[in-house]
Amino acid sequence: MIKSLGILLVAGTICLFEVPPLLKKQQKKELLVFSILLLFGVALSIFFTVSKSIPNPLDYITFIFKPLSEVISGFLK
Repeated sequence: MIKSLGILLVAGTICLFEVPPLLKKQQKKELLVFSILLLFGVALSIFFTVSKSIPNPLDYITFIFKPLSEVISGFLK
């Protein structure tokens, strides 16, 4: 819990330094990309600190294509 709060504190500090110049220069797209990447990084960091397993994207690809592979293999035999 303390580690998660520390990560959120660091992310808040980063926002304090990075967001005002982006708003001042009216860089809306850069602010959106910055926000998305920071949110993604914070979420991954919090998951890592609480020892939650993060699924591998290859697991999803295998789940989708394995039945298709078996069907095609059945046709070729």
